[in-house]
Amino acid sequence: MLSVENLHTVYFAGRDTVPAVRGIDLDVRAGSATALVGESGSGKSTAALSIMRLVNKPVGEVVRGTVRLDGRDLLKLDAGDMRKVLRTDIGYVPQDPTTALDPLFTVRTQIAEAHPGGSRKEVDRDIVVLLERLGVLDAKRRLRSFPHEFSGGMRQRVAIAIALAKEPRLLIADEPTTALDVTTQVAILRLLDELRRERNLALLFVTHDLAVARLVCQDLVVMYAGLVVESGPIATVMAQPRHPYTRALLDADAGHAEPHTRLRAIPGQPPALTALPAGCPFAPRCPVAEDRCNDAIPAVERFGDVRVRCIKAGAVAA
Repeated sequence: MLSVENLHTVYFAGRDTVPAVRGIDLDVRAGSATALVGESGSGKSTAALSIMRLVNKPVGEVVRGTVRLDGRDLLKLDAGDMRKVLRTDIGYVPQDPTTALDPLFTVRTQIAEAHPGGSRKEVDRDIVVLLERLGVLDAKRRLRSFPHEFSGGMRQRVAIAIALAKEPRLLIADEPTTALDVTTQVAILRLLDELRRERNLALLFVTHDLAVARLVCQDLVVMYAGLVVESGPIATVMAQPRHPYTRALLDADAGHAEPHTRLRAIPGQPPALTALPAGCPFAPRCPVAEDRCNDAIPAVERFGDVRVRCIKAGAVAA
């Protein structure tokens, strides 16, 4: 459904350009979910926005690459055709529903704006059914409510309803459960998983939480400093990570670690995008780095269905 190849995106800082996404590749199949994971600042959200062509001047720019939706390169469409794609084919769930929802309009107005259309009665009926499915109680009455009259979890459900009302083929969810309590988080994740299977949705799920990725996704893409460092089937990657960064993320994850063992934090900080090293960006924090890791960014190696950007991939897996 979605195929991204060699995508590069920069931000502008005065006269300087800051490389935020540096040649990433990823695929999302119809009826399947792909998790895009990494620490804050790794380029996950920028990659998601770039796919939708929502990084624009004067803030930034997608400088090259291809983004194919059903074989159609979105980066070559004119503005009018791209608006049609965003209106009908791609749904987007943002990180923070508080800022995503307009405080001056009712929930009904904002969801109806995304609805394909019909009589007011038909649109209201569809919205009520969708909100009830999303767990909004007394949905018919709540149509007249404003965003501030909902809790954080309910606002997130409204944001998901806006994304799903258009019946998209691709759903991009950018950390949609980060600010929610655990019970609400699990309910929303299960619902997204059900809708993916029922509607044959392609789901790109952006998260920094490996436990969340494991719950809803079949494929995993790990980003660091604007690069994809490892990708493949999530079960394979988590069972035998080949990049030291992927292994470090798993070692710091309570859901993956052995019971009663101390979690291992990753030392140091990700590099500043304004001062990226010439070689592997993870080398300064990597426990198995060698001098040659600092010479150049490693090429991608294939190990079956897994792709890894590391010269020590075999040793890390062993």
